[in-house]
Order: sequence, then structure tokens, then C-alpha cells
Amino acid sequence: MNSLCIKTNNEDILKYLQNEFSSFNMLNTFYSQKEFKYYKNIIIHYTGIDEELFYTKLATILSYLVVDYFEINILKTILNTNYFYFENFELKKILNLCEENLCDSSEYSFQNRQLLLFDIFYEYISTHNSIILTGFINFRLGNYRNLLGEIVDFSVNEFIIELEKKELSLWRQGKTITLSLIKEEFKSNTDASFLGFARKEIMSSQLKDSTKRNHLTTISLLQSFKPTIEFEDLTYNFVTDFEKFLYDSDYQTNTVAKHMKHLKSFVNAAINKGYIDPNNYAFRRYKIKMKEGKHVFLLPEEMKKLEEVSLIGRNSCLEHTLDAFLFCCYTGLRYSDFVSLNEKNIVKMDGKLWLIFDSVKTGAEVKLPLSLLFEGKALTLLQKYQGKWSSFFSIKNNSSVNKELIRIGKLARINKHFSFHSARHTNATLLIYKGANITTVQKLLGHKNLATTQIYGEVMGSTIVRDLKKCQKR
Repeated sequence: MNSLCIKTNNEDILKYLQNEFSSFNMLNTFYSQKEFKYYKNIIIHYTGIDEELFYTKLATILSYLVVDYFEINILKTILNTNYFYFENFELKKILNLCEENLCDSSEYSFQNRQLLLFDIFYEYISTHNSIILTGFINFRLGNYRNLLGEIVDFSVNEFIIELEKKELSLWRQGKTITLSLIKEEFKSNTDASFLGFARKEIMSSQLKDSTKRNHLTTISLLQSFKPTIEFEDLTYNFVTDFEKFLYDSDYQTNTVAKHMKHLKSFVNAAINKGYIDPNNYAFRRYKIKMKEGKHVFLLPEEMKKLEEVSLIGRNSCLEHTLDAFLFCCYTGLRYSDFVSLNEKNIVKMDGKLWLIFDSVKTGAEVKLPLSLLFEGKALTLLQKYQGKWSSFFSIKNNSSVNKELIRIGKLARINKHFSFHSARHTNATLLIYKGANITTVQKLLGHKNLATTQIYGEVMGSTIVRDLKKCQKR
């Protein structure tokens, strides 16, 4: 039996690895833990498996770990080492610019950074039986650190250009130019501006890093629209002009709506903290416009393709995601509800297994008779993971599983782009197609409003055909 030892003294990192490894789901693979003098270790034991597949999955986990937990600190270290002469407020500003540039750049995109890290980790773990994470990240990620260094240098240049613009502005005002005056003027404007305020709100929030980056994209667009935005600029005309700017930039209706919602949240925060007079609320007369999203669902024949798709060799790592997706198709669960489940949510009543949980989104209690839904297919999946239900309910983040579903869809020869949320649409649509009463579907999905459920009765043309055939028989 072979083993790979991963050493870390960081409790958060340990928990991250525990969660990922608990869903490793590879035959003849398990992990154990051991505590030594300086490090807590996770040891992965494996035998008789495809080593390439094993290293691929492990390198993927470790590369995501670096981006999630270490990237910001690496950026800070590069800044403090190479640009130690900047003041704290300047370093914070440059760090914000770094995050924006990482978000906006295609060359330095998350995917490119993750791929670079993957190659580094894969090469190392395929030839070594242990890895000390902190030391490895500090001393063996040269190419990755060089890439982040380029982002830092670029962001510093952007910051200097902003300083030079401020110097020109002061000169035009007839003021005697000094470095301290430029910095103080810049600092006060940064702190007092709407963009500075919004950026600070984002970075200090409890939002996920991916969501923060999404909000920072709105900040970048606002800056492109108007480089300097004061609180008093936030009028109805400003809001409508920004909306027009987004449409003129070829953004689609729902993307525009997303950025307008972000802007609205920034304005609301500014009102709550006294920066904007509530009487001057810019969104009082403005309504955010959205197009009703197209509900993607899978047809019975497409479900059959997924149930029968072969995931072998290097594709076997997709099996857990596929099983989780199918389970949600059979039960109508959201991603957030699925990952919040544990053994306690599987309850036996009258000799039958039920799934009982409180919806994360609505708080409504949902009770599902597993044996009566889609011929008990959800039960079959639970039996497959008997004794390790917690690991079954522990899957990667939503973005990662959706990427894996794209691969699975191609392997199953399904010519349709579907995501994890499509499972819920599939469940509702097929239940109605099979003849389930709309109010029953409402209860199964945990909808508080029947109107929310009724959309599913309209999306499948086959339902209309079935109902018309019924009428002809009468």
C-alpha cells in the first residue's frame, strides 16, 4: 500500500483538506490523521488504483487550496517586500487594484492560475511521498509567485498614474505641489469617495471570495463609466445613465440587472451609514429590469443517458458529482440544501425512508417520501453510499460541480448546457409531466407561493400533448 503525507499546522487548512478528502470517493483510497511535534498530518493511503487519476484529483484539490487560502497573503508579502516605502492606505489601495485586475484579466484568470498551480503540484506529488504545505508554497511556487508579482507591478503602475492625475489637478488649482499634499489629498478623496466606500464595504463583508470578486467587477464598471464618483453624484440620472452605459457596452439584460442590484446595495449601505440623505434615494423611481430566465431541464431520454453514462478511468472522479446531481433530480433539492444534509435528515417512518429538512433558502420544512419518487431511485443512490452518507452530501463548491457537469454532459452526449440547479427544474417538470398535481409539487419543492410552482407546468410541450390525448379519450 502506498501513502502520501500532507503536513500542515494550520487548523483551517486541515479542515479544508478533511472536507475535500472525505469526498475523495476513489476505490481503495482512504485517509488517516496523525499529530507530530510540529505538524498535523493527513495521510492518504492508496493501492491498486490509477495513479494518474489519483495525482490529478489531489493536485486539483491543492491548487484550489492555494487560491482560496494563500493568494491574498502572497500578494501582501510581495507588496510589503518590493514596495515597503508605500504607506498603509496606499498598500491597501494597491491590493484592491490587484484583486480587481485578477478578476478582470483573461491572461491572469482564475482558471489560468489554477492550471499553473496544478502542473506544479502534480509534478511534485507524483515523485514524492510527503509534502509540507507551508514550505512548499513559500519556496516551490516560483512561477506562480512571478505571475502574482506581475499583477502587483501592474497595479502599482496604475496607482502611480492616479497619483500623477491628482498632482495635475492640484497644479491646475494653483496649489504648491508637495508629495505629502498629493498623498493627503489622494487619501482623503479615496476614503471619502463613493467608490472607495463601496470597495471597503465589499472587502469587509462576510461574502465569499468569489462573490466579492463579482461585486468588485461592478466597481470596475462604475470606474470605467465615471472615474471619480462622489456620494452626491448618486442621483436618478446617474443610475439611468449607468444602465445605458452597460447596455451600450453590450451587456445582456440580466447581467445589467445584476450590476444594478450591486449598485443599489452600495447605495443602501451608504444611506444606512449616513453618507447619503435618504430623501435623495436614487432608486426610488428606478426599477431594475430582468428577463425571466429560461428554465433548463432534462428530458426523460436525457436522464436515461445520464443514468447509463460510463465514467471509467480518468473520468471516474466525476462519479460523485453525477450521483449528487441525479439524487437532486429525483428529490428536487437545491445545491444549498443538498450540502447541508446529514444522516439525521434520513428518517424512517412506517418502515419507509423519508428525507426531512428545512430549506436553506426559505426555512420551510420539506418532507420527501423517497420510495415514491421516481421509482425510489434516490434510495438506490443512498444504498450505494450506505455508511458514508455524510461524505455523499459533501461535494465541491457549486462552481466546481457545474464545471464537472459540463464534462459529464459531453460524455453522456447531451447537447444541452445544464447546471446543478437544473436538477430542481428537471424534478418539478417531470413530476408534472407524469401527472402529479401542481399543489403536490409545490409541497415537494417547498414553495410558499403556488405561482412559483406554476411556471413548471408551462415549460414542457410534451405535457400539453399528454393532456390533450387524455381529453380525446374521454
